[in-house]
Amino acid sequence: MPKRRATSPIAVESRILSLRQQRVILDANLAGLYGVPVRILNQQVKRNRERFPPDFVFQLTAKEHEVLRSQIVISKEGRGGRRYAPYAFTEHGAVMAATVLNSERAVEMSVFVVRAFVRLREMLATNRRLAGKIGELENRLDTSDSLILDILAAMKEMTMPKKRRSARIGFLLPPGSVNTQTPALKLHCQG
Repeated sequence: MPKRRATSPIAVESRILSLRQQRVILDANLAGLYGVPVRILNQQVKRNRERFPPDFVFQLTAKEHEVLRSQIVISKEGRGGRRYAPYAFTEHGAVMAATVLNSERAVEMSVFVVRAFVRLREMLATNRRLAGKIGELENRLDTSDSLILDILAAMKEMTMPKKRRSARIGFLLPPGSVNTQTPALKLHCQG
């Protein structure tokens, strides 16, 4: 049997996974928290099948098991590892498991498990609200940004000096006063 140690909801949270769009804890982790071997936990679940509908506990598919095996380094079959896919317990399934195990440790730890699930649910709700507020702010900024950019462009235009044409030295002839098709003007001198 695993050693008895103090556990907190935060320590339990690290063992909760997200599978099939649900928060679950695997049978090996739950058995460790409840202080029983995994085979005893699963045996009690099988003996009390009517207490564990599919929304309380489900067995991982081969693909899910393979993905978990590669992610959390579960030993390979034939090398001392599990021969079957683990069971995943939802919050309600974890509490129900504590009742069928009927041990003092299981009842004590079920409180921590429930608190961990509740804390994760609260964090998820907070994150959703925060994501909503951020989205709302982004929408405001998109609208405001274009307005701010327009205002800045207008201010920049007003503060920049206007380009003036450089003044030419000399004088300008009125249009049409010089005939470019006649020979050059000759200077007449009196004398």
